[in-house]
Amino acid sequence: MGNTAADRAGSEANPAVPGGNRRAGRFRIASKRRIAWFPGMPPTPSRSRSRPPFFTAVRSGRRLLAALLVAVAGGTAAAARDGRPNIVVILSDDQGYADIGSNPHHRPEVATPHLDALAREGVRFTQGYISGPVCSPTRAGLMLGRYQQRVGVYTAGDGGRGFDPGIPIFPAMLPADYASIAIGKWHLGLDDDYPALRWHPISRGFKESYNFMGRGGHDYFRSTGVKGRDDESAPLYRGRERTGFQGYLTTRFSEEAVAFIGRHRAEPFFLYLAYNAVHAPAQAPPADLDRIRREHPGLGEARVILMAMLHHLDLGVGAVVAKLKAEGVWGNTLLFYLTDNGGPRGMAADNTPLRGHKASLYEGGIRTPFLVSWPARFPGGRTIDTPVLSLDLLPTALDAIGAAPPAGTVFDGRSLLPLLTGATTRHHDRLHWSSGGLNGEWAVREGDWKLHALRDQRELINLAEDPAEARNLAAEHPEKVRALTALHEAWLEPMAEPITGGSKRWGAAGGGDSQRAKDRAAKKASRKQERTPGKQPSPAAPPP
Repeated sequence: MGNTAADRAGSEANPAVPGGNRRAGRFRIASKRRIAWFPGMPPTPSRSRSRPPFFTAVRSGRRLLAALLVAVAGGTAAAARDGRPNIVVILSDDQGYADIGSNPHHRPEVATPHLDALAREGVRFTQGYISGPVCSPTRAGLMLGRYQQRVGVYTAGDGGRGFDPGIPIFPAMLPADYASIAIGKWHLGLDDDYPALRWHPISRGFKESYNFMGRGGHDYFRSTGVKGRDDESAPLYRGRERTGFQGYLTTRFSEEAVAFIGRHRAEPFFLYLAYNAVHAPAQAPPADLDRIRREHPGLGEARVILMAMLHHLDLGVGAVVAKLKAEGVWGNTLLFYLTDNGGPRGMAADNTPLRGHKASLYEGGIRTPFLVSWPARFPGGRTIDTPVLSLDLLPTALDAIGAAPPAGTVFDGRSLLPLLTGATTRHHDRLHWSSGGLNGEWAVREGDWKLHALRDQRELINLAEDPAEARNLAAEHPEKVRALTALHEAWLEPMAEPITGGSKRWGAAGGGDSQRAKDRAAKKASRKQERTPGKQPSPAAPPP
């Protein structure tokens, strides 16, 4: 499926990206060795050459003039929107807790210079949680500002099918003059009802989109799903129009984000950039794979591919930040960066020092990289250890804008601004998670205490003393187990039953002990086996 005229226009809207991404790996490598030249990125010492003083002075003068013009344009844009910030949410997919350079536990092969720069300029939350252990539930909660269980989303199957399209979500709660776009992975409803598309981002309040509906993943070189079968065709959408793409998908999404910023620099905007990287299938441009093999001899192949995918994700974040700065709107942009769940074992992700992985309610499944920046409002270069939650993003954005939620909407998330501005060090009294009756897994955290339940088993952890969740204190503190169990039951009571059927409680009629639930669990295990690296399409290169 070829690119449409609209698709070409989108990739070429920014003249600094000549021709868009016409082939994988178009942009130069960004790492500690080389720096990529995305639009707006400043030159670096590694690119400098000796020039006569006259040429150096002329070049410097031109740069100064360009900087002044950008500042004037940025100031005009900021004045036009009365100080209301742009909102940027960048959501990575399946990134490990330690697969980012700003985490001191990262391995030597992890190179994320642009994410690390964002962490230095912004605020890094060391206990940043998401509301679900897999892709779709987290996305539902982020868009609602409420626990996704309130609308019946407990699993990827629930959220992937889509909840009530009449319920307002993030973009529909912003002022009408905000431009908005959803780029990348949607995973909040299928397109089985095409062309009606009731669950499409455009139907949910976004004004523009360049996305795939799909299930969890998408091929990075062609318009197919994870398994690459014809019956899993996964077209991209520009608005409601189906289209294809050329090049490497992560880079295409980055280019679309940069172009959107350029188009809307003079008005307030909401950019939702939901990468499918570094979700399966394990695929990356061959040149990057070769480079990483050379730089890290002996590194396992699964890890090599993951690092190449992470490299392109990091490039994209750098391109977005550089464009915001080049357009003079960086200072008044509230930017969030986080991941939808913990890293999966099947992709060789690293969640050190946490226990667990994607699909688990141990810390490794629900604690992720979590960065926030708004230079005009609060200082960066800080680390905050207070637990925060992905449900906090929408309330924070509305607080920053000065907008109120729709009548009758009560958020479970809370604005992060009091934390970020230093007005308080407290935030949530307790946090809850539940995967519903099918899996029978739930957890609740109050203070430093966390109770993890898996069917009939209970583990009580003191996270302040044991962040790796290695010691079960349930037998030593039965009263705490009872108290946290009561908190969970009180929280779960008003939640809806799962969209796909069954019960929200393990052991209830139609819940995890029903034959239907067992059949679904068996199918899920089968799909998981199919997604292992050995079952993936060839990761080293695009298909012929």
